[in-house]
Amino acid sequence: MRFILNFTPTSKESLKKLKEDSGLKKHYKAVEKTLRLLSENPKYPSLQTHPYYSIAGPKGEKIFEAYAEQKTPAAYRVFFYYGPHKGEITIFAITSHP
Repeated sequence: MRFILNFTPTSKESLKKLKEDSGLKKHYKAVEKTLRLLSENPKYPSLQTHPYYSIAGPKGEKIFEAYAEQKTPAAYRVFFYYGPHKGEITIFAITSHP
């Protein structure tokens, strides 16, 4: 099943900043690939998708974390939840791992 991706204003802004900063081009490409894989199959093995328990979505949705990069300083992660409708994923945040 292919999912429609929705973006929160915060995640949209993060993606825009990544795209516009030439120094972050490598990170942008990794995030772009992750978003494509999420839309095709959120359980794709390289994404290492797993629940993220520290926060919840705006209506209490379970948040998941997917890896855009691994073994990279400040590797990027994509946080998302399923919904608001069937067949949709909302990208909650795109950020570097501390």
